[in-house]
Amino acid sequence: MDSPLGNLKKNSKRRKELKKFLGGLERRKIRGIDALAKKINGEAFREIDCLKCANCCKTMAPTFKKVEVTRIAGHLGMTYESYFKKYLKIDKDGDIMNRNTPCQHLGKDNKCSIYDIRPSDCSGFPHTHKRDFVEFIPETHVQNLDFCPATFFVVEKMFEKINAKKN
Repeated sequence: MDSPLGNLKKNSKRRKELKKFLGGLERRKIRGIDALAKKINGEAFREIDCLKCANCCKTMAPTFKKVEVTRIAGHLGMTYESYFKKYLKIDKDGDIMNRNTPCQHLGKDNKCSIYDIRPSDCSGFPHTHKRDFVEFIPETHVQNLDFCPATFFVVEKMFEKINAKKN
């Protein structure tokens, strides 16, 4: 049996179809979409073990808030400035991001060495459980379909449930 990430990579045609579906969700008003997303998100994490994947940590760079950088640097016995200089950068949008991937805190066992104090961008990933699901579509969910099996699971199940209601 393929891994969730292997299945994700094999399904480029399906991902394209789901991205189109997400674009349509942005324009439609669907009652209960946040509750549906939250419910399916729970199902996704009962099915998918992130420690077997960690693709987000391997290929994506989270955004950091200044307070998070301060907290993490202190935890590691570093100053804000030394941590920033060693690991972070400011991107074109002005966001604080990791300089490199994979994440400097990702272990060989796919575990995060700062899990308890990780940035909110990491702890909330893939953001499919949050209120205002539709607001996350253009910047987050569409991108995450290419990287995250849990996002793929949530959007695919949502596609099936919403289209079943139409028929």
